[in-house]
Amino acid sequence: MNIIKNIALYILNPGTYTKNASGALLFLRIIIASFMLSHGYGKLMMLIGDAPIRFLDPIGLGAGFSLALVVFAEFLCSICLIFGFATRLAVIPLVITMLVATIVVHGADGFGKQELPLLYASIYVFLAVMGSGKFSVDQYLYKKIPTD
Repeated sequence: MNIIKNIALYILNPGTYTKNASGALLFLRIIIASFMLSHGYGKLMMLIGDAPIRFLDPIGLGAGFSLALVVFAEFLCSICLIFGFATRLAVIPLVITMLVATIVVHGADGFGKQELPLLYASIYVFLAVMGSGKFSVDQYLYKKIPTD
C-alpha cells in the first residue's frame, strides 16, 4: 500500500510554489490545453461521426484506433490539464502524441512542420516536471492523502 501511496503522492504533487508561480502554471495549463482542445475537438467529431474514418495510421494500429488514441490525448487529457487533474499523468499521452506527430507524421516535412508539435511537447515536459501548481485539483487531492 505504501508504494501506491508514494506513486499517488508523486503524481498529484502540485509543487510548493508561490501564488504568482502557481498562477503562471494555471495560465500555462489553461492556454496550452485550450489550444490543443481545438485540435482534439475536430478529431473527436471525426471519431463519433457517421463518415468513414480517414486518419493516418502512423504506428500500425489501424486508423480508428490511432484516431481514438489521439482523441484521448488531445481532448480528454487536455481537459484534465485545464483543471490540473493528474497533470503529470495527463501530459504523458500528449508528449507521446506530439513526438509521433514530429517524428513519424512530419518526419520528412522539415522543421517548419515539426516546430509546433515540438513546442507543445516542450511545454508538456515542463508541466510534467513542475506539476500543476496550487490552483488545481491535484492540490486538493494531494492534501487529502494521509501522511501517516
